Amino acid sequence: MDLYAQTIDLLTNPKHTKWLSPALLAFDALLCALIIWKIPYTEIDWQAYTQQIAQYLSGERDYTLIKGSTGPLVYPAAHVYIYTALYYITDQGRDILLAQVLFAGLYLGVLGVVMACYRVAEAPPYIFPLLVLSKRLHSIFLLRLFNDCFAVGALFVAIYAYQHRMWTVGSVVYSWGAGVKMSLLLALPAVGIVLLQALGLQRALRQAALMGQLQVVLALPFLPTNAIGYLSRAFEFSRQFLYKWTVNWRFVGEDVFLSSRFSIIMLSAHLMLLVLFLATRWIKPTCLPLPLFIRTVFHPPPSSAQRQITLAVTPSFILTTILSAIAIGMLCARSLHYQFFSYIAWATPFLLWKAGLHPVLLYTVWAAQEWAWNVYPSTNSSSMVVVASLAVQVVGVWWGTRKDFTAVSHNHEEKEHPHTE
Repeated sequence: MDLYAQTIDLLTNPKHTKWLSPALLAFDALLCALIIWKIPYTEIDWQAYTQQIAQYLSGERDYTLIKGSTGPLVYPAAHVYIYTALYYITDQGRDILLAQVLFAGLYLGVLGVVMACYRVAEAPPYIFPLLVLSKRLHSIFLLRLFNDCFAVGALFVAIYAYQHRMWTVGSVVYSWGAGVKMSLLLALPAVGIVLLQALGLQRALRQAALMGQLQVVLALPFLPTNAIGYLSRAFEFSRQFLYKWTVNWRFVGEDVFLSSRFSIIMLSAHLMLLVLFLATRWIKPTCLPLPLFIRTVFHPPPSSAQRQITLAVTPSFILTTILSAIAIGMLCARSLHYQFFSYIAWATPFLLWKAGLHPVLLYTVWAAQEWAWNVYPSTNSSSMVVVASLAVQVVGVWWGTRKDFTAVSHNHEEKEHPHTE
């Protein structure tokens, strides 16, 4: 094998990720240590988190009365429990360096899980370096200590569990992540469709019930005092967004951004994209059009057919479906703040690869997105690039997966309509 062929094999053969992943993890561990050592910590929400936890520990159980320096507590109960542990470990939040070290460990742990998800989905080695090169992502974990770090970690652990057919583990971890921050609800349509196809209606409903029950258990300390207050704060869907903090839609202007019409347009676009992906991409393991798929939901196929559908729900399909739902949600979000990049950064390389982009173009889109998320405060130009990058991922993954399951669908048709000669 000549040098060129060896190079191409090194860049594209998934078997090489077996040694590349630990090498990149070791490199990133050194990079994390360097960042903590050399770059000053930036206070944004950590102090407010600790103030809110102090009130919780003093006995306050009414969510509407728990507040910090940056505002009220607006995250579900799992956030409270995680930051309670950090409150004790870090001397009531005063030991910032220890907190940064803990978040560095969290970052590296999640990165390892992300790489494992990529590997089982047979992603090529050449996209793996992009997982460790994001300046903004390191900042979110190591210098800001946002709770999104725990939510995105739960998302990828859940994906990894689903990829390995550990359905209950995945559902519990996913629900826990949604109990840290409701942003993970963006993935819920995809999680639901994955479980429905992999398990069938009855078992999927049991998984859904388990997720719901976990949310109730997490909320139990707060529900007797003010259940409505807890739900309205932990899962606040009517939150008002400030134009000055938006990263994505600044270029539309403040009047448009704040208008109810713009909100309706974004919500409508979100719903339409979900329906499009559902009808044309997410139900491909069944090899059925949407109307027939809906009918089979309530009239389950024979067990042999269900086994074939379950086998078609591959690790690559699971990762693609859930990450595409996240990308759709982020594209159609009325406002994104800088910490939301944690949900995008590790999804982008895989989605751009599934879109079928040439490696040079893939790296270009990644670099443009990284630049845009590092512009502070955001500008019209940077916000346009943020939206355009997400649009490339959503449109690209939709187009790039158009031929997935084609062979499976053909074999299905052959069995349904055999040739008679």
